[in-house]
Amino acid sequence: MPCILTQGLNLDCRSNFGGVKEVYVMEFENATTITEAVGVITGITKAVGKKFWKYNLIAHTGEGEETNTINRENGTSSNKQMLKFPINKMTTAVRNELLLIAQNRLLWVVVDENGTGWLYGKNYGMMMDSWSAKTGKALGDRNGYELAFSSEEKDMACALDSGTLAALTTVGA
Repeated sequence: MPCILTQGLNLDCRSNFGGVKEVYVMEFENATTITEAVGVITGITKAVGKKFWKYNLIAHTGEGEETNTINRENGTSSNKQMLKFPINKMTTAVRNELLLIAQNRLLWVVVDENGTGWLYGKNYGMMMDSWSAKTGKALGDRNGYELAFSSEEKDMACALDSGTLAALTTVGA
């Protein structure tokens, strides 16, 4: 039985922007419930005392990517989600936080330059693939970290409704 198509698509207005404005991160296990309706996250229940941490990013440096892979022979489809961004200025505090991040499965909310938040790692959590610390050579070079995360998920990233996005940094009760 075929999956029924539901709509045609037209070209949209040219009011679309690339890039990532900010990201939010929380340990995967601290999301006790994720509520979704028709591809939109309408609620994330956080464990008591837990919240998402906000990372402001430098304009035009962060990137979220999602690639769907279909295996015709097996009848399967999976989604590879990737997130990359730098953090300027090497510090002990950032170094220590990166060591903690590297040990966790994570949920990331990627807020694009259009103001839409996308949930990455919903089914299994994202893991850090790599991070590098660079001092730079010249005065104008980046001194800081470059981070990369990925996950393989059943579902494509879902957008968060405005209320869920606004409540990410509130502490779970």
